[in-house]
Amino acid sequence: MLKKAALASLLPLFFQAAAAAPSPIALATAEHARTAYHGKVIDTLEKMVAFNTVVQEGVPCERNAQHIAFKAFLREEAARLGFDFDDAGCVVVIGLGKGSERVGIVTHGDVQPVDPSKWKQSPFTLDRTSEPGLLLGRGTEDDKGPIATALYAMKAISDRKVPVSKRIELYVYMAEESDWGPLETYLKTHTPPQVNITLDAEYPAVTAEKGWGLVTVTMPAEMARAPAGPSLASFTGGFFNSQIPEDARAVIDGATPALEQRIRDRAASQKGMRYTFARSGKQLTVTAEGVSAHSSKPEDGVNAIAMLADALAVQPWQGTTAGAMVTFVNDLVGTGLYGEKFGNVAYRDAFMGPMTVAPVMLKADGGALQLNLNLRRPRGKTGAELEREFHAAFDGWKAAHAPKASLKAQIGEPWVLEDAPQVPVLLDIFAHYTGARDARPVAIGGGTNSRLFPNAVSFGPGMPGAVYTGHSEHEFISEKQLLLNLQMYTAVLVELAK
Repeated sequence: MLKKAALASLLPLFFQAAAAAPSPIALATAEHARTAYHGKVIDTLEKMVAFNTVVQEGVPCERNAQHIAFKAFLREEAARLGFDFDDAGCVVVIGLGKGSERVGIVTHGDVQPVDPSKWKQSPFTLDRTSEPGLLLGRGTEDDKGPIATALYAMKAISDRKVPVSKRIELYVYMAEESDWGPLETYLKTHTPPQVNITLDAEYPAVTAEKGWGLVTVTMPAEMARAPAGPSLASFTGGFFNSQIPEDARAVIDGATPALEQRIRDRAASQKGMRYTFARSGKQLTVTAEGVSAHSSKPEDGVNAIAMLADALAVQPWQGTTAGAMVTFVNDLVGTGLYGEKFGNVAYRDAFMGPMTVAPVMLKADGGALQLNLNLRRPRGKTGAELEREFHAAFDGWKAAHAPKASLKAQIGEPWVLEDAPQVPVLLDIFAHYTGARDARPVAIGGGTNSRLFPNAVSFGPGMPGAVYTGHSEHEFISEKQLLLNLQMYTAVLVELAK
């Protein structure tokens, strides 16, 4: 008998060989969805984007006014399209058909925070004109676009009276981006479908997700003092923990023109960054602008915190909390993506890839500075082992530079689904519609609600190799991709439910 590790390595080949061609009824129903609902799926997405469903701190999802309004809209849509509807507070279920066997579609209606100043139009207006062919707005890719396409995939199946023997249920969870607790509580008293697809990641089929982690480094206020010469008075950046930061800022007291020029020269060598320099007497403010991205894919962004720290590495920074933080970032984090400088923490898995380590938020807390590092880790080390390695590297650094600094770590677990009955169907349908010749399961850095449902595999909406724009300040889905998703979701639901 093969050991589990060996079996896992063979699964992609097994799935590739086992897949069957899509049935004529699946293809015909998918074509009906595309031709009949091209405009309606975009119109529905436009209405959903208009709801600002960002979590409100301290307000439960079932009491959030925007969430309540969004769910009311979904109730109206379900009734209009001929579906049943159940509102359980933070979880909405929209159903088609009957039967003890069920197929689940797992999505979420909440969205990540947004900086409106970064957008050409309001992020809560579906922008169809700024970039022809693209639909821009918060939630277009993550995750309201998938909700709209799932609704019309179900509608197409209903229109064509496809002889399905299984009930189809669309789950819309309202706190996926902030708190999985209400969904976990819901699933303790509600039996989920036997087979599920999650529309919140990438194609062709996601069977493994890295574990989410957060390492928080705090530089205490009491280390600040006035050194001789230029000093770093401030160093901040980032917006939220699931976004590669686009913005960072440093303030230097006593900056000489020569020092400014050295920083300018070093910054000019960086790719993908823009800097502005502003003087007020002897004080220099350096503002860095990179490229935001989902923190599970740091390679898609340009990290403003890491890059600004690197630009400042033209001299030692001593005597202030901000200076100590710049030193820490340059010494143990750097501009790499994989924790290579942080002692022995870096590692990788053959299927899931490397752990990523990204500075995401740097903020003042009183006089102290707090830096959050977002981790996405594969299998291959235990959480306890990884935490020990972070502390070992940090303890050595702080003994030399900042004895009162501290580090806390939250280390989540990676998730791997070694078999799921629907994977051959997903791979075959993806291959049919894209022409891919080597479609096989993949691993991602992000974490989805697939982990909480039985036999759950993510299926889109992002294409392999494309930049995932969810969590960024330039979130979009192309019209072409939205309609391709509609066809593939329809075909998959027909095959799984018939």
